[in-house]
Amino acid sequence: MHRKTGFAVIELIIALAVIGAIAGIVVYATSGPKKNNASQQSSGSNDTQGNGQGSVRWEWNGDKWQASSTPPSCKEPIAFSVAPTDLSKVTAVLYPGQSRGNNYKPHGGLRFDKASSNNLSVKAIMDGRVASGARYIEMGEVQYMFTIVNDCGIAYRYDHLLTLSPAFQKIADSLPSAKENDSRTTDFTADTLVKAGDEVATAVGFAKSGNVSFDLGVYDYRQRNQAAQDADYVATHKNFLSQAGHALCWLDMFSSADNAVLKSLPAGDQASGKSSDYCR
Repeated sequence: MHRKTGFAVIELIIALAVIGAIAGIVVYATSGPKKNNASQQSSGSNDTQGNGQGSVRWEWNGDKWQASSTPPSCKEPIAFSVAPTDLSKVTAVLYPGQSRGNNYKPHGGLRFDKASSNNLSVKAIMDGRVASGARYIEMGEVQYMFTIVNDCGIAYRYDHLLTLSPAFQKIADSLPSAKENDSRTTDFTADTLVKAGDEVATAVGFAKSGNVSFDLGVYDYRQRNQAAQDADYVATHKNFLSQAGHALCWLDMFSSADNAVLKSLPAGDQASGKSSDYCR
């Protein structure tokens, strides 16, 4: 009898040990995959929001644009798959890299002199992060400006947006209150990512005066443009080289059909015409 009882106790101890070991394995197996899944979900989220856009930030250090980490290579030549707006409605092109209104303009723009209203859809031409923005008052109307940058260092800026899409209005709500002729930009700390084709604005220009137009500038943050290889150009525009030293001619960066339309249109500025420091 005592011998049988002993065996029963030993069997019970062995059984408890086995159960404990199995439970430990289950706990480990359960907790391990949860951490891995969280990591995979985070990576997947980045992939669906612009294929990793937003991981590199570009900042102006007073002399050049500096990337926060090693940027990916840009696709060459620079090309946009989406036009900024319905080009069939454009009546004239403002060329980048020319003097207009007694000021030098690194950016260009599009005019719509036959438009019956300011309602016009403006779309993102490239995936990227909304890096900065401004909300200001000019000629009695609130205007919006945004710069969108991709990780490799190509940026584009829209200005004179009158009414924003709901997504961009939400971004603009975080900007300082609009002040008269104060178009200083604010850098965004949050990574708001956009895809090519996303609507940025639904109306442009100045409704009160019937001016239907908006500005478009394209910039290569990786290197100075050809114009900025000239010492005199650099000296003349030293106070805003962040734009003038990196702006590009965007009239040949869209589809061949869109490029043909843009180049066939008359110049929007009568004084400077199609003269440009960037367009050859």
